[in-house]
Amino acid sequence: MAEAERIIGTPDTPEGSGAEPEQSSGPESGSDGQESAGARPRGKRRIAVLFAVAAFAYALDLISKMIVVAKLEHHPPIEIIGDWLRFEAIRNAGAAFGFGEAFTVIFTVIAAAVIVVIVRLARKLYSLPWAIALGLLLGGALGNLTDRIFRSPGVFEGAVVDFIAPKHFAVFNLADSAIVCGGILIVLLSFKGLDPDGTVHKD
Repeated sequence: MAEAERIIGTPDTPEGSGAEPEQSSGPESGSDGQESAGARPRGKRRIAVLFAVAAFAYALDLISKMIVVAKLEHHPPIEIIGDWLRFEAIRNAGAAFGFGEAFTVIFTVIAAAVIVVIVRLARKLYSLPWAIALGLLLGGALGNLTDRIFRSPGVFEGAVVDFIAPKHFAVFNLADSAIVCGGILIVLLSFKGLDPDGTVHKD
């Protein structure tokens, strides 16, 4: 969590560089005051984007799982593209794509920690691409965490509903897809040198 905060950075608003701020006896009317006033709305818009993306990803995942449980579970798989892609309802006690079924509680704790970190760091976002990436991670983590908490066999040990079954690949769900897409976007942004606070650096 400390490493994540180091990457995001500590300032709530971007700080200017250069000479020390001048003292003024009158109301703030200079460019610094205008930049500071404009930074806060931009930061709030990025936060709104993050939570809007998260809510959209979470809603899609939740609705899709409800439909799968009601219409597909205990029924034969549905072929979408021949035998290359089909919908098949399974319960997964492991991590994404069925890995580590013996560590369900650990994965639940990790998902909860990821959610806490993203929410804590949201106020320091000034980058729209990072807001989208973290929103995908947040929505996906919330989707699978909901299954861990509310589905059988018990609280924090629930099995996740998976249903997207490509040929020669693990079965997954929309929450897994959101997490993977968010992770890929974060890697691309890091390679481009774009930080979550909106600054660009060259290594």
